[in-house]
Amino acid sequence: MCAVDYAERLTVPLRWWVQGTMLVASFWLAFIVAIPETVAWSITAAAVVVMVALFVGYGRPRVAVEDGILHAGPAHIDLEHVGEVTALDSDDVRRQAGVDADARAYLLLRPYLKRGVRIDITDPADPAPYWLVSCRRPEALVTAVRVGRTAGRSG
Repeated sequence: MCAVDYAERLTVPLRWWVQGTMLVASFWLAFIVAIPETVAWSITAAAVVVMVALFVGYGRPRVAVEDGILHAGPAHIDLEHVGEVTALDSDDVRRQAGVDADARAYLLLRPYLKRGVRIDITDPADPAPYWLVSCRRPEALVTAVRVGRTAGRSG
């Protein structure tokens, strides 16, 4: 039985899909008047496939707290090694990823998600002092980590 306290996939926003589709349509329009129709359609189909692959791949990372483990993209850590967890607004995320950044930190940031969470790591064997993770609901992620950490200590 898998207990999921928080789960979110960092999918790209709808506006990216609309803008990507408009870009591919613009290419199609330029190609259809300049080159043979079958070549234009073939190039356009390939452009659509590339766009879908890029957007799906970029939006694939998952942020989740389940069974006492925090997952952020390919990284995961047991909640017993998690220290302070802080929800960040857009200015805080920008500052933490910029002027106040530590080069050793683990970052899972997406430009279309302005808010995020800073997760301090207490494991002395882990080279990352903290994780900076984009998410849509930072307060819910902070709550899930705190509840999961408390449940791990009591259970």
